[in-house]
Amino acid sequence: MTFAPILRRLDADREHPPEPHEWFLAVPAVAQVLADGWELAQVTVVVGENGAGKSTLVEAIALAVGMGAEGGSTGSRHSTRVTESQLWRHLVLLRDVGAPRRGFFLRAETMHSFYTYLEENPGARPEPAFHQLSHGESFLALATERMRKPGLYLLDEPESALSFTGCLALLAHLHALADAGSQVIVSTHSPLLAGLPGAQIWEVGEWGLRPSAWADLDLVRRWRGFLDDPGRYLHHVLNSP
Repeated sequence: MTFAPILRRLDADREHPPEPHEWFLAVPAVAQVLADGWELAQVTVVVGENGAGKSTLVEAIALAVGMGAEGGSTGSRHSTRVTESQLWRHLVLLRDVGAPRRGFFLRAETMHSFYTYLEENPGARPEPAFHQLSHGESFLALATERMRKPGLYLLDEPESALSFTGCLALLAHLHALADAGSQVIVSTHSPLLAGLPGAQIWEVGEWGLRPSAWADLDLVRRWRGFLDDPGRYLHHVLNSP
């Protein structure tokens, strides 16, 4: 199957700019996207420190294509408490003609309540009893159950529930989805998931949003430093003023 980007470009809506008081304007990565747009690849990985804007951007994409801010498929109405930003209202998402409308947003921090939502709103096809599975097993079951056919799949820090082997299993599944024509966007702190084959990696921080090779990521360098010599690395951390 030939890949047709679902989100070819993410641009600011010049006719409806955000109000100056909107908090997300102070996030460099978000401000950069609003000013310059953002070309999204078939597989896009976003990495960076907490608070740098990864989840804000992924959430805005999910909302802009009609997914729930707390996770779910296109058209999901699951919501427990509205905390999402209004960034999505100021973005214009361009789709290629014929791009599939199917999609799913896996947001790690809200999955427990989402499982309850699924139990209370069962579909026509039986699903796993997610609450009866371990944290990691439920994430993998949800990914394989809800991310099957070509579509747009967004994942926000899915590694929070997964072991090393679980991350490998998820990576293999996402790679297969991309090979079958899906578009995948992942926000992660995991160097393993950041290594998705063929991914365009973006590193967010005080500089904004910049493309990076996997080996050049701060995330990868720090993990390497720790794994090469945990004692020396921890001595430096624990004895810092």
